[in-house]
Amino acid sequence: MGALKDFVGSLLLKDFLKGMAVTGRYFFARKITVQYPDEKTPMGFRFRGLHALRRYPNGEERCIACKLCEAVCPALAITIESAERSDGTRRTTRYDIDLTKCIFCGFCEEACPVDAIVETHIFEYHGETRGDLHYTKQMLLANGDRYEEEIARCRALDAPYR
Repeated sequence: MGALKDFVGSLLLKDFLKGMAVTGRYFFARKITVQYPDEKTPMGFRFRGLHALRRYPNGEERCIACKLCEAVCPALAITIESAERSDGTRRTTRYDIDLTKCIFCGFCEEACPVDAIVETHIFEYHGETRGDLHYTKQMLLANGDRYEEEIARCRALDAPYR
């Protein structure tokens, strides 16, 4: 009996008509298209985007070369080299992040004891070649300098970056 019912249903194009009903319902529904550069959708509070290295208010970089972020990175996207300065403190001589490897998990940010590396809410960046997404220490510090006010405000208020 079930086979006969399936045969009759296929002759009457039952599944096809069901699909067309769904299409018709959405065809006449209100459109929810966002005109992207002019309109932006709300961003989640936990969104993690472009990395930045921060500085202290006196201009000195925060990173103390503890290498915890390098150790905790599951994608092995962070490379750090350090040297001791004349005053006995350690600082990085090289701090590279390969964003083609990075999975934006946020572990580096959580592991940092001095809040030196952060992931901002900046998502509007691109690279035309693979090398464009290899961020060096100078590029990361420039990102931190550019977005420091926004980062500090959001850290103090526990608010989203927008």
